[in-house]
Amino acid sequence: MLATQPYLTAAPEEASLSHAISAALGGSCRARCPLVCMPPSRAAAEELAVKDGFDAEGTPVLMPGRTNDPGGYVMELHSPADRTGHQRDGRAVSPESRAVASRTMSSSSTPDAPYRLPRTVEPTVYRLCLAPDLDAGTFTGSAEIDIRVVAPVDRIICNAAELSIERAEVDLGGGIVHTASIALDEKDERVTFTVPQVLEPGRYVLRCRFAGSLNDKLRGFYRSTFVDQDGITRTIATTQLEATDARRAFPCWDEPDRKASFEVTLLIDPSLAAFSNSPIVKVDHEEDGRLRVRFAPTMPMSTYLVALIVGPLEATEPVDVDGVPVRVVHVPGKGHLTSYALEVAAHALRFFSSYFDIPYPAEKLDLVAIPDFAFGAMENLGCVTFRETALLIDPASAARTELERVADVVSHEIAHMWFGDLVTMQWWEGIWLNEAFATFMEVLCVDAFRPAWERWVSFGLEREAALAVDGLRSTRPIEYPVGSPEEAEGMFDVLTYQKGGSVLRMLEQYIGPDAFRRGVRAYLVAHAHGNTVTSDLWDALEDASGEPVRALMDSWILQGGHPLVSLRPGRLVQEPFSYDASARGSEPGQEPPRWNVPVLMRRLDQRDAVSTERLLLTAESIEDPVLAPSDGPLVVNAGGWGVYRVAYETSDLERLAGHLDRLDALERSNLVADTWALVLSGRRPLEDFFSLARHLGHDSEPSTFSTVAGALGLCDRVVGEGDRPILAAATRSLLGPRARELGWDPSENEGERIPTLRALLIGALGTIGEDEAIRADARRRFDEANRKEGPVPINPDIEAAVLEVVAASALTADYEKMLARYRAAATPQEELRYLTALAKFPDVELGARTFDLALEEVRTQNAPYLILALLTNRVVGPVTWQRITENWSAIIERFPDNSHARMLDGVRALCGDAALAEKVTSFLREHPIRAGQRTVEQSLERLAVNVAFGERERGRLREVLERVIVP
Repeated sequence: MLATQPYLTAAPEEASLSHAISAALGGSCRARCPLVCMPPSRAAAEELAVKDGFDAEGTPVLMPGRTNDPGGYVMELHSPADRTGHQRDGRAVSPESRAVASRTMSSSSTPDAPYRLPRTVEPTVYRLCLAPDLDAGTFTGSAEIDIRVVAPVDRIICNAAELSIERAEVDLGGGIVHTASIALDEKDERVTFTVPQVLEPGRYVLRCRFAGSLNDKLRGFYRSTFVDQDGITRTIATTQLEATDARRAFPCWDEPDRKASFEVTLLIDPSLAAFSNSPIVKVDHEEDGRLRVRFAPTMPMSTYLVALIVGPLEATEPVDVDGVPVRVVHVPGKGHLTSYALEVAAHALRFFSSYFDIPYPAEKLDLVAIPDFAFGAMENLGCVTFRETALLIDPASAARTELERVADVVSHEIAHMWFGDLVTMQWWEGIWLNEAFATFMEVLCVDAFRPAWERWVSFGLEREAALAVDGLRSTRPIEYPVGSPEEAEGMFDVLTYQKGGSVLRMLEQYIGPDAFRRGVRAYLVAHAHGNTVTSDLWDALEDASGEPVRALMDSWILQGGHPLVSLRPGRLVQEPFSYDASARGSEPGQEPPRWNVPVLMRRLDQRDAVSTERLLLTAESIEDPVLAPSDGPLVVNAGGWGVYRVAYETSDLERLAGHLDRLDALERSNLVADTWALVLSGRRPLEDFFSLARHLGHDSEPSTFSTVAGALGLCDRVVGEGDRPILAAATRSLLGPRARELGWDPSENEGERIPTLRALLIGALGTIGEDEAIRADARRRFDEANRKEGPVPINPDIEAAVLEVVAASALTADYEKMLARYRAAATPQEELRYLTALAKFPDVELGARTFDLALEEVRTQNAPYLILALLTNRVVGPVTWQRITENWSAIIERFPDNSHARMLDGVRALCGDAALAEKVTSFLREHPIRAGQRTVEQSLERLAVNVAFGERERGRLREVLERVIVP
C-alpha cells in the first residue's frame, strides 16, 4: 500500500512542508505518503513526492524463532524493553539486551493475545456473495467458509465489525447441519458462532448472512462518488481493507497469516460493472434483473488483499503483457488518461518477473482509479486500487515530476504482487518489510524505466525525509511489536517506507546487487504462498552473500535513530544523532546506542576507482578505525547510500566546498543536507551552511538547492520583520544567478531534472526572495493562461511555482480564477495544482474561505492536506490553527482516521511564536487522536526544534547573512 504520508527531507523545514502537501495530495502507497524540509514551491516539492507517501511523510516485523505452526510464536522475554530492544519511548537499551531480543523475539503478538483470534479454527476457502445497493448506501451478503478445526471446540470465533449477522449454521457433512447462535462483540470487533455440540478436529463449512452500510470513511466496504459528464452524481462501492478492515465487509479471520482462497460473487445492477481479484468466469441473470457476476478462485491470500468494486466504471481494452491481461479501470470520460499507466505497468510486470525470476502470481491485472481513496494506492492481488492522481495522467499536460510519481506508485504496487501478496508478513510489525521492499523496488524499476530521471539520486531526498524523523527523541525502531489494529495503523509512516527502503538500499550496495537479487529470489521461492518473519529474508541474503546480514541489519532495524559519523583527525567516530541536545547522552547505566555502519570513503587527491575505501564501523568496537593520511579532501559516505549523517571539521568542510564539482550528485546533496541538519541541531554554526551553499554555483541537482530553499524558508518563519528585507536579498543572491542561467523556458538538450530545479528556484525567489522580475514574469504567464480568447498554457513543469508566486500578491481576483480552474480541471493533476494554490494566499479572509472549502466541498481524501497547507502559510497559519481547535470534533468525524496526524503535521510551521507553539502542544496532548498519535508527537517535537532554531538564530541572522551572503 502506498500511504499518502507527507514525508520530509533533510532539515529545511519550510521546503519539506510543501513537499508533504504535494505528495499527500498526489498520492502514494504509504504515507509514501507520513516532513523536515523541501522547497517552498509545490512544483519543486513534487519532485520528492512519494508513492505513498509521500505522498509525502508522516507515512507502516518479526524475528527469529518461527515454528511450523503459523501461530506458533513464543515470547521468552517479558519486559517491554527486553521484548523490543527499546524502551517504550523508542530509546535503545543496552547492546546486550538488543542481542537477546534479536535471538528470541518472534512476534509481539502471541496466539493468546486479547486482540488475536484463537488458533483452534483455520479458514481455507471463502465463498462470498455481496450485493451492494448504491442508492441506499447499504449491502447484504452471504459467506460460506470452509474451515479446518484443529482442536475440539463448540464455538467459532472470527472478526466482524459494523455488520449485522443472521442465520448462521455449521455443516458437519453427511447431511448434518447445526444452527449456530450468534454473539457480536463490537468492542473487540468479533463474532462468536456457538454450536450445540463439540466440533472435533476435521473439516466443516460455516455459513452466515450479513448486512452493512457503505460508509463514508474510506475504509472497509465504502462508497465513493463522482459527477459524470451530464452533471449527475454517481456512486461506486469499493473496498480498502488494509490493515484490519476486511471485517467491515464480511466476517473473516482478519489476520495476515490466516491465508485462504477467495471465490467472490457480486450481485449488481446490469448498468454497472464489477471487479475483483480474479477474472470473471460466469455471469448469470437473476429473476429480479440483476446480474450475478462470478469470479475465479484466487490463490491463498490474506483478507486485507480482497478487492470488491461495483459501479458505473469503464475499463480499457486489455494489453497483453507476456500472457497477462492488463487494464486500467476508470470513471467514464477519463479513458484518454490511461495510456501512460498502461505503459508503466507493462514495463513493471516484465521487470519484476525477470528480477524475481518468478511469473506474475495472479491471472490478470486491473489498475482501478477511485475518486475517493484514503491512501495513495493499495496492492490488492490482481486488482490494485489508486487515487486518480496516482494513475490517470495526460503526459502532454503533466509535469515530469507528476509522471515520475505515477510511475513510482504503479511500480510500487506491482512489486507488492510478489513481495507482500505472494509472500506476506506473519503479523503487522512485519509490514515494514513489505512496504520498505516495495519502496526499494519501485525506485529500482523506475530507474530502469527512465534512466535520465536519475531516480536513485532523487531517492536521497526520501532518505532525508526519514532521517528528519529519525533524529527525534520520538522516533521508533523500524520494527517494533504491534498488537492492536490501532497500533498496526501507526506502522504506515516515513520510517516504514523511506527509512526501511533506504536501509535496504544500503544493504544491497554493501553486499552487492547480484547477491542481493539471488537472496531475494531464494526467499520468495522458499516462502511462496506463505507468511514470514524478517529474519527469513536476512537468512536468505546471508546464504546468497556470505555476509553477516542479520547482525548488520539488527542494529538498523531494532533500534530507533541513526548514527552521526564524524571525521576527526585521522579517524572516524560514530555517535547517535539527535536534533535535541539534551537527548545526546546515554541513559544512566547504559551505553549509547551504536550501529554496524558500512562506510565507503573516497579521497579526492586521486581520481581513479582505487581511491575508494570500504570499512565497517561495528557496534561492538571500542577503538575507532585509524585512517591513512590524505593529501586532498576525504569524502565520507562515498556514493551517498549510507543511512547516516556525516560531520566534518570546519576546515575539512571548507576543502570539500572547493571541490563540489568532483562530488557525485547524491554526495553533494548529502553534504548540504547533513550540514543543515547539524545547524538545525545546534552542532554547527549557521554561517557554515550558508558558506557551503554559496559554492553550489552551477549545480544542476534539484535536491541540493531544495535544502537551501528549505533553510531559507525556515529563516523566513522565524526572522524579525525588520530583517525580512535582508533575508530576501540573501535569497536573491544565493538562488538568483542559477535561476537566470536556466531562464523560464526549456532549452534544447537540457537534463530531465532541470525543469524541477527551475520550478524550485522560481518559487523560492518569487516568495521568500521577493524578486520583482520573477513576480512580473509569473504574473504575465498567469494572465496569458487565463485570457478568454487565445489563452497560452503555462508549462506544466513550472505551473505550480507560477501559481504560488501569483498567490503571494493576495489578490481576490486571482483567487477566484484559481478556484474556478480547480472546479473545472481537465486532469487530476491540474485539479491538485489549483487546489493547493488556494492555500498559498497570504490573506486571512481568503484563508478562511479555503478552510471552509476543506470542511464543506473538497473531497475528504484531499481536505486534510489542504488544511495542512493552510497551517504552513506564514500569515494564515495561526488563524487556521484557531479554527482547527474550534472545529475539532467536526474535523475528526469528517476526515479519515489515517489523515488526522498528517494534517496536524503542519503545526511544525507555527514556529515564529513560541507562545503559540506552547498552546498548540498543550492542545494536541490534551486531545490525542485514535490513530497516529506517535506521528503527532513527532510533529510537536519538530515544532520545538524549529522554535529553538528561531530563538538561537533570530538575533544574529542579519549579521550572518550580511557577512556570508549579501554583497
